[in-house]
Amino acid sequence: MTTTNADLHIETLLAQAGNRTDDAKTGAISAPIYLSTAYRHAGLGQSTGFDYPREAQPTRCILEKTLARMEHGVAAYALSSGMAAIQLVFTLFNSGDKIIISDDLYGGSYRFFDLLHDHYHLDFDVWSGQDQTELAALIDDQTVALWLETPSNPTMKVIDLRTTAQTAHQHGIKLIVDNTFYTPLIQKPLDLGADLVVHSATKYLAGHNDILAGAVVAKHSDDAEKLEFNLVTTGAVLDPFDAWLLLRSLKTLPLRLHQHEANAQSLVKSLTANSHVEKVLYPGRGGMISFYLAKGCDVDTFLRALKVVSFAESLGGVESLVTVPAVQTHADLSEAERQKKGITANLLRLSVGIENAADLQADLEQALEKAQK
Repeated sequence: MTTTNADLHIETLLAQAGNRTDDAKTGAISAPIYLSTAYRHAGLGQSTGFDYPREAQPTRCILEKTLARMEHGVAAYALSSGMAAIQLVFTLFNSGDKIIISDDLYGGSYRFFDLLHDHYHLDFDVWSGQDQTELAALIDDQTVALWLETPSNPTMKVIDLRTTAQTAHQHGIKLIVDNTFYTPLIQKPLDLGADLVVHSATKYLAGHNDILAGAVVAKHSDDAEKLEFNLVTTGAVLDPFDAWLLLRSLKTLPLRLHQHEANAQSLVKSLTANSHVEKVLYPGRGGMISFYLAKGCDVDTFLRALKVVSFAESLGGVESLVTVPAVQTHADLSEAERQKKGITANLLRLSVGIENAADLQADLEQALEKAQK
């Protein structure tokens, strides 16, 4: 659905999300949940704008309008998962097209790209994410898009979006950015030149480890029209209750992200100073940290010793979670591919929650001490 940008600050926009959408009926401050899958027509050729929920659904429309305004896009689409969002974007491409990808991505993205290459004849080239001359050299007549994450998952590489967008557009290709780690509160890729933004909304946007969702936001109307048609055709839309929960979660995103980041920056200092940690990877903003355990530290012992932080495969929630990418998110990569990317057995990814920072620091320090063989 199409929207226009407002002059409100994003904190106000999110706190007010859904308010005044039911003024004509009840004046409800909290937007209603519409669960109906059928909508009455007054007569032939007459519609309220809602005919079937795969096409448009009132609760989801409120959410999508909010998502578009957050990212300064012309339209947004709420989907059933982050992978469904990625799949929707790739419906814009055809067999024989080539997509350049940055060299450090979520493991599920690699798995999907392998599927597209093996069965649907899309080609992929890999870019380091740093050298614009290298990027330009990869672009040929078959190249249609560049896909990247910044910061990357899990090694936290940062890519200059503005410069990269200029290179992409000079060569006539789209720039697509997975903005899951930073969210539009820290980074708005469309403002920096990207054409499409993708989120695993399961993560920071939802923020409570209880919703599975994805989002795509388009900068241009022609992309939006194609995405809308393809989504109506394929049908991987977010259900009304989860749309309402996600809308409610967005209201506290600025508060949550502030605490995520403050805690992460505190933990970066303590982890960097800890002799049981070999190296800390932190992009400077946000709540995601990766770090390598020092030689002699046992990963399993460390995980079992944690009392506050949970060993679990997700991120962006209020609870702190630690993941071992080599055996979880990136297990489908070959050992050689993981080693090349720095995804070794001693690399841990920490999604810093909103708990008290001192409690998190104490938990990590006692677990690191026990992990020393």
